[in-house]
Amino acid sequence: MKLYAPWEKAFNRISTPFEHFLHAQTTTGLVLMVMTVLALILANTPLTEAYVHFFHTKVDLSVGSWQIEHTIHHWINDGLMAIFFFIIGLEIKREILVGELSNIKVAILPILSAIGGMVLPALIYLSINYGSEGAVGWGIPMATDIAFAISALVLLGNRVSPALVTFLVALAIVDDLGAVLVIAIFYTNQINMLPLGLAGLSFLIMVIFNRVGIHMILPYFIVGLFMWFFMLESGVHATIAGVIAALSIPSKPRQTPIDFTMSARNQLDEFDNYPVATDHMMHERQKAILLNMKDRIDSIGSPAARLEHDLHLPVALIVIPLFALANAGISIDFSSIGETIITPVSLGIIAGLILGKVLGIFGVAWVAIKLGIAKLPENSTMSQIFGVAFLGGIGFTMSIFVADLAFLGDDTLIFQAKVGILAASLFAGLFGYIWLRVVSKS
Repeated sequence: MKLYAPWEKAFNRISTPFEHFLHAQTTTGLVLMVMTVLALILANTPLTEAYVHFFHTKVDLSVGSWQIEHTIHHWINDGLMAIFFFIIGLEIKREILVGELSNIKVAILPILSAIGGMVLPALIYLSINYGSEGAVGWGIPMATDIAFAISALVLLGNRVSPALVTFLVALAIVDDLGAVLVIAIFYTNQINMLPLGLAGLSFLIMVIFNRVGIHMILPYFIVGLFMWFFMLESGVHATIAGVIAALSIPSKPRQTPIDFTMSARNQLDEFDNYPVATDHMMHERQKAILLNMKDRIDSIGSPAARLEHDLHLPVALIVIPLFALANAGISIDFSSIGETIITPVSLGIIAGLILGKVLGIFGVAWVAIKLGIAKLPENSTMSQIFGVAFLGGIGFTMSIFVADLAFLGDDTLIFQAKVGILAASLFAGLFGYIWLRVVSKS
């Protein structure tokens, strides 16, 4: 008898794109947890010096007199994370076109809740840090880590309704969009207009590719690489190029489902007309038909859908774990951890991610439902929305990312921010999971 882990049983029977997305996020959350623990161990053992030295090793790319030189830490945060933001862009586009955000009646609750869950944490953080050097970090507690939050909810299995999972996914997608806008608008120190204009031109070329019907991925990849470089040189964070590039990728297939069905039926009929060769081997013509059908199957899927499906696993198993390993490792002096947590930056983040997220998500959802603006997700309760609001307080990946941008060059404030993020995310995740487990019935 084959044994399955809880998340494996939950996904053993499903295969829709949305459910593949959930499975990928669950995998990301579990791997992320392991790598975070490993980073903390490396940063608090005799291996600390080797750990820090490795991620500060410089790697350069040069062609003739042209050269880019960055540390491994920088390449991960500016380079690999652009792929993560590309996935976010594809997810946002999918949700708006055909997902939960395409139906305003369904989308209104997660949209309003997400806005509340971004505004309230920022205001609470600012109220604690107003007038101090840490005030610039107001964007840190706005973010929700979609992988960790969804992992916690999915591991509850049939204790929560699919509609509640969908609510959290839609909320997290809107939250990601808000975080991207905050990074692009407020955490850009100096803009160089020429590279920014070239980045815009690159995007325009990709849009033209889309409009003329180019479905090959290679042209988009080449131009997108140039756009990433120009964005890096412009002063706007290079990862934004990932989101913008995703918007240009075609979401419509070359062939309509009806045309594909008719073609497939005709080819299957032709396939059956050939007699089976010796030893049950296929006729050469049958092999050609199968290859042609494979090409047609590829054509019925859009480039955006294929990329989202193909990139989820590499991002889940390589990009995000490397980001966690490079950024979550903080050397903790447990004798002074209490003093660190009560610093304005740490306290503001903890209050924002816990109190702010709960007041923003649950509070706005409660008001919207009471006023009749939105409806409660099917087979869900307000108590479950309360638990989901706590899961929204798991900031981690995006919060750490914003902290590095907000406090660039100030190691002390970055340390305080990371302590606050880890403490708040751990409490929010555990409390949200336990709460939902208690109030939800199988």
